[in-house]
Amino acid sequence: MPLGLQNGTDIESQACNNTQKHAEMPKQRPLSKTRMRLEHRKREVPNYITYPQGIIKKMQALVLHGVGDLRLEQIPVPQLAEGEVRVRIGFCGVCGSDIPRIFVKGTYSFPTVCGHEFAGVVETCGPGVEDFAPGDPVVVFPLLWCGSCPACEQGKYVQCHDYDYLGSRSDGAFAECVVAPKANLIPVPHGVTLEEASMTEPAAVALHALRRVQTSLAGKVVAIFGAGPIGLMVAQWARIMGAAEVLLFDIIAEKLELAKQLGFDKVFNSTTDEPIEIVNACTDEKGAHVCIEAAGVPATYRSALGSVGREGSVVLLGNPAADVTLPASLISQLMRREVSILGTWNSDYSAAGNDDDWRSVLQAIAAGMLTLTPLITHKVPLVESADMLQRMRDKSEFYAKVLIHP
Repeated sequence: MPLGLQNGTDIESQACNNTQKHAEMPKQRPLSKTRMRLEHRKREVPNYITYPQGIIKKMQALVLHGVGDLRLEQIPVPQLAEGEVRVRIGFCGVCGSDIPRIFVKGTYSFPTVCGHEFAGVVETCGPGVEDFAPGDPVVVFPLLWCGSCPACEQGKYVQCHDYDYLGSRSDGAFAECVVAPKANLIPVPHGVTLEEASMTEPAAVALHALRRVQTSLAGKVVAIFGAGPIGLMVAQWARIMGAAEVLLFDIIAEKLELAKQLGFDKVFNSTTDEPIEIVNACTDEKGAHVCIEAAGVPATYRSALGSVGREGSVVLLGNPAADVTLPASLISQLMRREVSILGTWNSDYSAAGNDDDWRSVLQAIAAGMLTLTPLITHKVPLVESADMLQRMRDKSEFYAKVLIHP
């Protein structure tokens, strides 16, 4: 089985360490076993490419040196190890988790290049790579699994006990190039643009959330609380999977208008329409079969849990932004209704090339079933990306999906 710890992406981070000296480094989090093995391996592998003239080939990257400390820099291009591929970035989407990661929480060590939602073209293949060639358009599964834990032995990489991750634990795609193991790459089907392909990761996360319900959605009512990019992707998947009705709730008018453009007519502004009352009115007081919490704020948690019907399911998809307090009456209602509360994280991926969330996304885009292009509100060059990320943090303008490109 491919070993996710055989990746050279951290070489880029080490190269940045070698060329960027700090008077005082921010406090770093303890290293996982996988990370420690990667750090040991970096001492054995060259971290730059030297040409006969002695020139070190470099690339442009947006480097996070500490919480809120973003710098556009020239850093060495990462070298390739056996079984690895260097991908030249076409587009990298900004995930909702990137904003707190950059401006509030930080990454697992510094300096780090963020960005994990991306697509590009193969630039160079390392030794032992035969399935890809320079110029091939690809997407990259950013989770680098250890390959030796019980979850990995079952192919459940999303539950890996000791994983690495491009864009948070290792360098990601807010740069010109990324290196990843060949097992993490999937070819982009004919007819799918790199802009569309760069949204494969969030679309797979959305699909995985609905698949967590593990029952047919045909004829069911699905209520989604939060109409950001992933919420709108969930809505499209629910429609594709046969839901009779899809109800969407948000507090931002532009998001609701975007939902209407995607063909959803039952969209509601939670500042004026009480979500639980709306769901009850649309279901003859029975509640929704499936409720998706896709915003991560206390109000949407309470609305999702309060809107689900008997023996229904609530999927917790949004990253929690604050503690949530539930009234005893709501907890009692959940118990009496025998509601299933399901967590979801990331997406299923097959290293063997079998059907998984990622391949389902690419097939749906290619077939014209999943429409992602309308979600793109900004395409920003890397040189202007720091300013765009700050505007996203400050919420100074409306945005849905923001794509960064070299």
